Amino acid sequence: MPRHVPLVPHPAHPPHGVERVEATADIRRGPSVLAYRVMGSMPKLPAPAMPERTDGLWRHTCFELFVKPAGGEGYFEYNFSPSTQWAAYRFDGYREGMRDQPLVAPVIEPLEDGIRVRVDLGALPGGVWHVAITAVIEETDGAKSYWSTAHGPGAPDFHAPGSFVIEVPAG
Repeated sequence: MPRHVPLVPHPAHPPHGVERVEATADIRRGPSVLAYRVMGSMPKLPAPAMPERTDGLWRHTCFELFVKPAGGEGYFEYNFSPSTQWAAYRFDGYREGMRDQPLVAPVIEPLEDGIRVRVDLGALPGGVWHVAITAVIEETDGAKSYWSTAHGPGAPDFHAPGSFVIEVPAG
């Protein structure tokens, strides 16, 4: 069942014109759908590109999903750009052992106010997942704000264990 997920900006990097970022997420082991929406001044969007795996998407407007299977230190990171480029990574622990995660190319549909993503998470381990939904928003003046389901103390860090606050039940 889809759930509405409001994201909050990191207090050290407030947005200039963006008022809200939110997601609607139907996350499961298998075909999943996420819709990210930006309210207020529209962010600077990357130019349309070939829908292919690309590193460094987080340097500009990028929508992300982090999935951590319960009971372990490892987790997965997915980056989705309005350009339709994407990336997927696997980590053995907090920012350790990063490598590409095999993934059938997600379908990224640019919307007037964000993107809709269809991604197959069927290759991930079963069981309960802890999830973070995040976004990097670059505004037309170059300012960047960092949005997440939860932020820890200090600099923005979407990899921090405290960010994984959404529980997705097994099944």
